[in-house]
Amino acid sequence: MKAAVYTKYGGPEVVSIHDVPKATPNPNEVCIRTKATTVNSADWRLRSKTFPKGFGLLAQLFFGITSPRKHILGTELAGVIEEVGREVTEFKLGDAVFCTDDSGMGCHAEFKTIPAAGTIAMKPENLSFEQAAAISFGGHTALSFLSKWGKVRPGEKVLVNGASGTTGLACIQLAKHFGATVTAVCSKGNHNLVEESGADFTIDYTKDDFTQDGNTYDVIVDTVGTAPWSRSEASLTDTGRLLSILGTFSDMMRGRFPSRSKGKKLISGAAKVNRDDLQFLAKLCETGAFTPILDCVLPFEDIQAAYRRVDSGRKRGSVVLTFS
Repeated sequence: MKAAVYTKYGGPEVVSIHDVPKATPNPNEVCIRTKATTVNSADWRLRSKTFPKGFGLLAQLFFGITSPRKHILGTELAGVIEEVGREVTEFKLGDAVFCTDDSGMGCHAEFKTIPAAGTIAMKPENLSFEQAAAISFGGHTALSFLSKWGKVRPGEKVLVNGASGTTGLACIQLAKHFGATVTAVCSKGNHNLVEESGADFTIDYTKDDFTQDGNTYDVIVDTVGTAPWSRSEASLTDTGRLLSILGTFSDMMRGRFPSRSKGKKLISGAAKVNRDDLQFLAKLCETGAFTPILDCVLPFEDIQAAYRRVDSGRKRGSVVLTFS
């Protein structure tokens, strides 16, 4: 099968397409023929060995110090079930599905095996394979931070910093679904996009600093790491929560402790997807409450161009690769 392989850290040029052995599903697994996959910020960080401040050593110990331990990146895809293990009853040949695999990765390939009881769900019928491939990365992160940890309630004011990326756009849509009023922070050129995604108000970060305008929010979501606790605390209400999706190691460690006497909270951590989350997101997609936004769709052979787009920091939504 064709797969995008990298054996050393570096720029987009370290990734190239090779023929590798096709995986055979275990009795409890299915094998998916990939129709579409994404290149996201996690792939960029692992490929380039660029990690948030304070995480470098830990990440290298886990993923490989001098060279990557796993040579095929990609954490999400959509496709059609090609093979079914003999113990599998949940799926059948030909089912259209989407899945995510944060730990195993391997989605930048023509075929992917995954446990049938794992993080896999039926593709929403109203979405294309390209859209379905982009459900998981932003969707489950937004769901974990906003609902499970941030406990956003109807009527609350939510600010999303870094609103035009994959996770930011998902946060806007899910915050609106949970009944919040949403302010989106991004460049002026992306205001129409975030408004179409549901934002009630916009702030152009190149001209205005939301931490200096006197407004306060029940929830601030920082998706890009530019609104740490030291900068955002004063912009929270007395019971406000800073959801630090991309924070420093020190912010993560102190996440449960700062300003507890004031009722303010810093919430940080690694969002872990599960099957229930995927099924919940699929239902939101079916009702139109959540639609993954695509920056561009490229053929799999153009994976280096896809990485260059992600590396630029200017993508709006997800970068998707398709298989012919």
